Amino acid sequence: MKKALVGIAAAALVAVGAAVYMNTGTAAAPPSTFVLLDGSKRTTEDLKGRVTLVNFWATSCVTCVGEMPKMIATHDKYKARGYDTLAVAMSYDPPSYVVNFTETRKLPFQVAIDNTGAVAKAWGDVQLTPTTYVVNKKGEIVKRYVGEPNFAELHQLIEKLLAET
Repeated sequence: MKKALVGIAAAALVAVGAAVYMNTGTAAAPPSTFVLLDGSKRTTEDLKGRVTLVNFWATSCVTCVGEMPKMIATHDKYKARGYDTLAVAMSYDPPSYVVNFTETRKLPFQVAIDNTGAVAKAWGDVQLTPTTYVVNKKGEIVKRYVGEPNFAELHQLIEKLLAET
């Protein structure tokens, strides 16, 4: 009987520890204003209520260009369920290149240009591309990927976050 109680207590501690770890793994997305290609603006507040993937990328980044078809497929797969993608082009990326890439690849999601570098700085001084953040419905960052995400893992996370209320 004692061993059973000790086992139950140990399991409870592990569960509490895991819950604390999981909950402290989130941080509010930094206040930012994203300037979209059409000149309109979107803020971090606008991300709330949807699961959003914020992807910092550049047209000169081979990995970024290579992952873009998977980003499009992910967006298309989940957009009807409350998922969004926001691609943020780095400050060193010529705006004409970003517009050309967006149009020729028919990107189905919003694209912003971080022409001052302020957004990348606010989001943890992003310098390496691609850097991708997953933001939950509460506007909290729950995952960061540097380099191409493992898309199977990313899809599992998106499914989990979309199921949350």
